[in-house]
Amino acid sequence: MAMKRYQPNGTPLSEADKAELAQLKRLLERAIADGILTADEMAQIKQQIRADGKVTYEELELYRQLVEEKIYQGLLVREIS
Repeated sequence: MAMKRYQPNGTPLSEADKAELAQLKRLLERAIADGILTADEMAQIKQQIRADGKVTYEELELYRQLVEEKIYQGLLVREIS
């Protein structure tokens, strides 16, 4: 049984949105691979999220899952500069 994806705005992702989300995921995975999220990597992530002029629920959820949860679990350290 497949899980439903929660969509607050109820509109499906466009192909462009899916491509941007995939690009963000790759960026996030590279940034956290060494267990340290640097200020430069964080700036790149913010730039990628804002690149199309909108911040989507899916982008924020991906960031939460790949970055914030790992910080809370002690698996990732965010460098403060």
